[in-house]
Amino acid sequence: MRLRLLERISFFYKPCDLCGSKVRTGDSKKDQAIIFTRTARTLHASQTFCKLSRCFTRTLTFAKMAELLRTPLVPAAVIRSASTGTLEVKEPLNFWCGAKVKPKDVKNAETVYEPATGRVLCQMVPCGAEEVDQAIQSAHSAFLKWSKMAGMERARVMLEAARIIRERRDDIATVEVINNGKSITEARVDIDVAWQCIEYYAGMAGTLAGQHVQLPGGSFAYTRREPLGVCVGIGAWNYPFQIAAWKSAPALACGNAMVFKPSPMTPVTAVMLAEIYAEAGVPEGLFNVVQGGAETGTLLCHHPLVAKVSFTGSVPTGKKIMEMAAKGVKPVTLELGGKSPLIIFSDSDMENAVKGALMANFLSQGEVCCNGTRVFVQRDIMPKFLEDVVKRTKAITVGDPLLDGTRMGALITRPHLDRVLGFISQAKKEGARVLCGGEPLVPADPKLQGGYFMSPCVLDNCNDDMTCVKEEIFGPVMSVLPFDTEEEVLKRANNTTFGLAAGVFTRDVTRAHRVVENLQAGTCFINNYNVSPVEVPFGGYKMSGFGRENGQVTIEYYSQLKTVVVEMGDVDCLF
Repeated sequence: MRLRLLERISFFYKPCDLCGSKVRTGDSKKDQAIIFTRTARTLHASQTFCKLSRCFTRTLTFAKMAELLRTPLVPAAVIRSASTGTLEVKEPLNFWCGAKVKPKDVKNAETVYEPATGRVLCQMVPCGAEEVDQAIQSAHSAFLKWSKMAGMERARVMLEAARIIRERRDDIATVEVINNGKSITEARVDIDVAWQCIEYYAGMAGTLAGQHVQLPGGSFAYTRREPLGVCVGIGAWNYPFQIAAWKSAPALACGNAMVFKPSPMTPVTAVMLAEIYAEAGVPEGLFNVVQGGAETGTLLCHHPLVAKVSFTGSVPTGKKIMEMAAKGVKPVTLELGGKSPLIIFSDSDMENAVKGALMANFLSQGEVCCNGTRVFVQRDIMPKFLEDVVKRTKAITVGDPLLDGTRMGALITRPHLDRVLGFISQAKKEGARVLCGGEPLVPADPKLQGGYFMSPCVLDNCNDDMTCVKEEIFGPVMSVLPFDTEEEVLKRANNTTFGLAAGVFTRDVTRAHRVVENLQAGTCFINNYNVSPVEVPFGGYKMSGFGRENGQVTIEYYSQLKTVVVEMGDVDCLF
């Protein structure tokens, strides 16, 4: 909330519901929703400034207002003066009942580091059972209000949230970079995708409708699309703000509330999204943030008031969440890992194919679940492809992620960097050849010397049985494999337990569609890669999960259908 909101409010007088004296209140419904309804439990039914001291004093009123209009998690002035290695977040990272909440017990605090420097960014305190229950109870109370609002009313609030995100795009992106390590260029795109997603589902909120079915004798039936209730979103660390938006936007559009748990490694920007929703005017508690790891996630999944769980992350964790949700017969959406194939035929536009391979492997330091890390190249163009892709990979600027010229930042943590480098060492032992990169990188800038950087890697001489080809590395490592025929490459591409994404480059339109039809993946690209418009569904096959995010179909995963049969005549009774 901002104190400047008070400057936007004009006033009129109306009788106080309690004492009859004239009470001054905002004449804008939006402004009342933003500020005054937050105090409905303690002030005059959303009215303030009562003239009779026996009801409320102005001192009390302004004290309540000051409490509501508390400073944001990271003030804009602090963000705009921040550079790599200078920001430290000390405010509480939990958010429910429309405000940040101080943790009850800081003994279990976990240190969160800035990937580019290795400096301490903040302390993340996991939520326990009592705090999780408070967040869910708060969400449930908000759901009872939000679900009764018309779709167009919900849409107006969501559009306001999207507008605020657009307005603060650079500030949010800066904090995302400091917490996640990716380049500022990518982070700005992520924030754009986030507001576009909220805007898209705001447009759908007013269109949710059922069906009318005419029955014999004048009777009829109709269906109602209704919200589920309190939904849980569990995010990943590679796209912290964007994933929070992807999960919350369709949930809120359908009339649900959400309790969101970000990754314990990237806890910050989800709180900024919660503040934005609150400022936009959602009911207090509609989008809450709880911090923690596996134990907190378990509490969320088992809570009896939770109606659905949406998770983005690893396959092992996804299996556990599915098992926990099954005990309460709760629907789940799982967006899990991948080891996706990118197939490049000899008739491809070489420049585009090389650019597509780079986009398929090196976005966000390679920490992308749908990356096309198995690059199958038709044998007769293999030498030229390798020459060009290695040249372009060597030219990638790795360094300070807040600089506009940087194209690759730092990996998320030191243990994860060591894990990725371990995959490269294993690949060399198994016979792969490193054509470039694959080494720890220490930038010249002294403030970056404790960061988690590595040079992007291209591996040649790979085969389908190598660890680097079978397992998800989640780092900037491209494995290139030759193939001869379409039939052969399809069999090899599908020979995986994953099925999140796939891509094909060819000038032959018929072949492109034929290959895509036979690829066992939920998201396929033709002559491009890693393009995710919010208008189209995203999700996987096989062990990459089920359910979808984005697109119209996602409405079905955040709502339920009720059938109503209306008899217009007498009951035809058999007894």
